[in-house]
This record gives sequence, structure tokens and C-alpha cells, in this order.
Amino acid sequence: MSEYRQDLFRYVAEEFAEDYREGELPRREFLRRSVLLGGSILGARTLLASLGVLGVSAAELAEAQTAPPQNEPAQNVYQVAPDDPSIEAGAVTYEALGRTNFAYLARPKGVASAPIVMVIHENRGLQPHIQDVTRRVAKAGYIGLAPDFVSPEGGTAKFTDTAQISAFIARTPAEAHVAHGLEAVKFLKAQPGAQAERFGMVGFCWGGGMTWRMATLLPDLKAAVPFYGPSPSFEDIPKIRAAVLGIYGGLDNRITSNAAATDAALTAAGVKHQFLIYPGANHAFHNDTGQNYKRDAAENAWATTLVWLGGNL
Repeated sequence: MSEYRQDLFRYVAEEFAEDYREGELPRREFLRRSVLLGGSILGARTLLASLGVLGVSAAELAEAQTAPPQNEPAQNVYQVAPDDPSIEAGAVTYEALGRTNFAYLARPKGVASAPIVMVIHENRGLQPHIQDVTRRVAKAGYIGLAPDFVSPEGGTAKFTDTAQISAFIARTPAEAHVAHGLEAVKFLKAQPGAQAERFGMVGFCWGGGMTWRMATLLPDLKAAVPFYGPSPSFEDIPKIRAAVLGIYGGLDNRITSNAAATDAALTAAGVKHQFLIYPGANHAFHNDTGQNYKRDAAENAWATTLVWLGGNL
């Protein structure tokens, strides 16, 4: 397993473990997800031991493996309605990598051309919240695209168990995700009226980590806004040409603890950047359909995101 893939896999596993320790994820559901991630009961026991979760028997894991999924309840909250008259938005498909890929595209209505922004989803796939964020991007005057990184398995909409989505994302080779992301960029740049030279990216959680990594691979990316995403390899930071706005939650120690070192690496590499750390905000605080939503921080972070995009695209 490559270092990149190892980092990606650990990110998802540690998120589940953190939710379990904080009482947000019932034990049986945590163990069920561990089996999905580990690929087997034996793999789950190895994974749990690496996470410091000891004393879990094979029998308990076997029982958890057959338990029904317990997805985090999500509210249907839209800040920009799908039929908002000022935008055009909806599901799209495109052919790449020998398969049909799914995505969500939104653009301002009646505008001949506009800058472009890619939106990268969390490890639960292309959920309604990310579609809403993409519509917010269009409402702000950009052509926005949210690729579905679950496309190789038939797309996010195929699954009712979000843990299966997370497990697929975590276990997929990093090179495959990167290849998918690069093809999605091509599709976005090919949209009618796309101002390809004015190109930004916004990502959340796992998508925040992908945004960091894509920034090291795309020298024409002008602005990147990773929300509480794990940092890329510091060796790759000098490759970043985009202006980076890093957004973190003060309570999200698992991710935010690395912000200072990342800040120093960006400064040493001469990368234009700014970090915002919101006191009292936890991981995924921007997601207004989730239990960690913190309205004041989320609204300020999004307003600052639009200012950052506007000033750098």
C-alpha cells in the first residue's frame, strides 16, 4: 500500500474511531464499519488494534458484520434550491477511464462565460449537501462541478449504506482517485463558456485532502480551499501554485493539529496562503445536514471562501 493510500485509508479509519470515542457512533456500527474497512473479521481486528481499540472478539465482529447499517441522520437542508431560477443545475455523466462517470453540474443562468470551480465531496460520496454547495458556487457566478468518486461502483446514488461508500473510497488506490480527479477537471474545463484559465477548487473532509493533493498536481489551479482536509506530503508543497485558504475547526484536533506545520511548510515554499481556525467548531462543521454543523463558523467560512475565490480567480 502506497504512502498516499495508507494516509487516505487511515484518515477514514481514524474518523470512524474518533466518532466512536466521542459517542457519535454506536459500538456495533463502529465495528461493522471496521469490518468493511478491514475487508474481513481478521482485517478488522488488525485495524482496530492499530487504532488502539483492544479486546474486541471475533464473535462480536461477526455479530456486528450482519447488523443493519446505522447511517448518520441527515436533514434535507438547501441553501440554494435545485430549481433556483438564477442557475441551471443537475446530474451529468461523462465517459472517461473506460467507464461512465457521474457528477453534478451547476452554472449561472444566462451567463455566456464564467470562471470554474470544482467541488470535492466528503468520504460519504456525492450527497445532497455537496450538490447544494455546488449550486452555491453557481449562485456566486461560477460554473461548478462536483465529480462522484464512487462512479467506478455505479455512483453514490446506488448505495443506501454510507459506510460502504466510505470503505470503497478508503480502499481504492490513490492513483485511481487522482486519475478520476484529473479527468473531471478536463470535463469541467470543456464546459461551454468555461473560463478554464480561472480555475478554483473547494473540498470538504476527505475532499479537503484531495483538494490539497490535486493542488500539488495542477500548476494552473489558481485557488484552492480545503475544508479540514489532511495535508499533502510536505515534500510536494513546493509544487503548489494555487493560493490556498485552509479552513479548520478548533475542536478538530485530529486534523487541525497539523495546521501549524503545514503553515510553516507553505511559508517556506513561498505559497500564498491563509489559515482560518474556528474556535468551538469540530470536524465537518460546514455541513448543515450533519450533527457537527456550527452555523456561525460555517457562514463565515463560506463567505470567506467566496472572497478568496473572487480575489484569486
